[in-house]
Amino acid sequence: MKRLIAVLAATTCLAGVARADDDRIVVGFATAETGFMQAYDKPAQDAAMIRIAEINAAGGLLGKQIEVVNADTKTDRAEGAKAGLSVIDQGADLVVVSCDYDYGAPAALTAESSGLISFFLCAESIKAGIQGVGPNSFSASVLAAVQGATMAQWSYEKKGARTYYRLLDTWTEYNKGICDGFDWMMPQLADAKLVGEDTFLNEDASIAAQITRIKSLPAEPDAIMLCTMMPGAVSAIKQIRAAGINSMILNGSGVDGSYWLSAVPDLSNFYVPVQGSIYGDDPNPDVTAFNAKFKETTGGDPSTQYTYPGYVMIDVWAKAVERAGTTETAAVVAELEKMDKEPTLFGPRTFTHELHHQNQARYLIVETNAGKPAVVDEWTISEAIPVADLMK
Repeated sequence: MKRLIAVLAATTCLAGVARADDDRIVVGFATAETGFMQAYDKPAQDAAMIRIAEINAAGGLLGKQIEVVNADTKTDRAEGAKAGLSVIDQGADLVVVSCDYDYGAPAALTAESSGLISFFLCAESIKAGIQGVGPNSFSASVLAAVQGATMAQWSYEKKGARTYYRLLDTWTEYNKGICDGFDWMMPQLADAKLVGEDTFLNEDASIAAQITRIKSLPAEPDAIMLCTMMPGAVSAIKQIRAAGINSMILNGSGVDGSYWLSAVPDLSNFYVPVQGSIYGDDPNPDVTAFNAKFKETTGGDPSTQYTYPGYVMIDVWAKAVERAGTTETAAVVAELEKMDKEPTLFGPRTFTHELHHQNQARYLIVETNAGKPAVVDEWTISEAIPVADLMK
C-alpha cells in the first residue's frame, strides 16, 4: 500500500512534466460562448484561433500540432469553474479564460490548483494574474489602470482639459481599475482639478441623480472620466448627452467598437484608448492586414479592440514554449517572465516575477465625432504605474 501511495504521489507531482511528453499539445478555452461576455470573449478567441492556425501551418509547436478544446462558461461564475475543470479533463496544457477578471477567475483558479498556466484573454484588472489567481496566471491585455492614466494625461496635455468629474461604475474590478489609474495620474497634472465624483451600478436604469450633481456645478467640467463597460455604458453615455452635458467623455477600452453607436446618434467628443484600430486606419499596416485576415477567416470585421489580445496571448505563450522546449508549467512561466518588451503585432509585452500584466503601453486614441470613430492620436504614459500603486 505504501508503495502504491508513493507511486501515485510521484505521478501527481510529475503531471505537468508528463504533459510535455504527450503526443499532442492542447489549448483549452474555458470562455463565454453565451451571455454578455461572449461579445468580449469570442473576438479574442477567434484571433487566438488565427494564431494557432498559423503556428500549425508552419509545422506546429515543438513539432506537434496544437489541438483546441472548449467549454462554455455561460457568463456565469459557477459555470466558469466547471468549464475550467472540463478543459483540464480534456488534457489542456494551457487554460484560456474569459476577458474579465470577475468572470474568468473561477476557471483560472481551477487551472492554478491543477498546476497549469492560465491566460485571461483580455482581462485588465491586476487581479487577473499573480495578485488575484497565482504565479501561473497571466493576461494578454493591458491593465485598466493604464487606460485611465492614459486618458487623464493625454486629455490634459493634448486637449487642454483642466477640470474633471470622475464617474465610477462599481460593478467590476475592470471599471475600478480605470478610475484607479486616473486617480494615480491626476496629482501629476500640475493644475488639473477634480471638481466632483460619483458612483453608479452598470445595471442602473437611471443615473439622473448623478447627472443632476454634474449640472449643478458652477461650470461644466472639461472632461468626465467615465469608468464603465458594456452593457450599462450605453445607457450612461446616452443619459449624459441627453441632459445637455457636452463635456469630453473619456472612457476605457471596454467601450471600443461601433456596434453600439446607433443607440447614441451623432455622439461626439467621446474618446477611448485602443491597442489597435478596427476602423481601417491603424498606422501599422500589419494590423490592417490582420483585420483583413480576420474577416476572411470569420466572415466579419473585428468588432472591438479586444480582438487583438487573443492573438498576442497565443503568440507569447508559444514563444515561451519553444524557448523552454516543453509545455511544463514552471519552465514556460520562467520563459514568459524573461520577456522584456517582447515584440508582438499589437505592441511589446513585458512580464516579470511580480507582474504578469502590462503597466505601461502605447495606446491609440480613438475619437467618436458625429457618430463616427477614428484614430486621432497615440499616447504612452510618461512612466509605468508601480505595482504598489496598482494594489491600492
